[in-house]
Amino acid sequence: MEVWTLSTSTGSGYHHGDLRAALLDSALELLDTEGPGELSLRAVARHAGVSPNAPYRHYRDKEALLAALATRGFTELGEHLAAVAPGEAPDAEVIAMACAAVDYALDHPGVYRLMFGQACSSHPDTIAASDATIAVVAERIAAIAEPERREPLRIGIWALVHGLSTLLLDERLGTPTRAETGALVETVVRTMLGAGPERPDGKSAAG
Repeated sequence: MEVWTLSTSTGSGYHHGDLRAALLDSALELLDTEGPGELSLRAVARHAGVSPNAPYRHYRDKEALLAALATRGFTELGEHLAAVAPGEAPDAEVIAMACAAVDYALDHPGVYRLMFGQACSSHPDTIAASDATIAVVAERIAAIAEPERREPLRIGIWALVHGLSTLLLDERLGTPTRAETGALVETVVRTMLGAGPERPDGKSAAG
């Protein structure tokens, strides 16, 4: 039976259950508040309330911990995208997925930046989780676009959503409310899809 030594440095000590998940939860909190530069296995152990050596049971070093965080991030993002209900109109479904992706980035700024950072880009688990998330997007696009448009459309939407998320996180677009952000994402995606905005004569820009 595994026994973990609890630290007395924090009041929120780990008591039982899944240590790996508890360490990731603690690392995620530290990542969002302190940034990756301040993240260490000892800091995560202290935050989780376990002995300094406990994290090494699951993560050999900081890079392994960061990769696990990025992997979980892509997995969660994929789940958010997969949960978007099919829309009556194809454009509506793509817009809903774009909004879900931007919302995830704004809710989890630390892990989102990590997911697309160079440090985790070559880890096999992170690559697999990223590919699975991209597959969710590709599957939805395949249902609404002709074969020759699917790959360019997937790349365009992915780049657009990531660009908007980064600009919003960096406050390059001001500090809009979530409602304003949703409206912005919808307008930009519609414009990229050629479904809007409407021209002064009332016709779609695609018409």
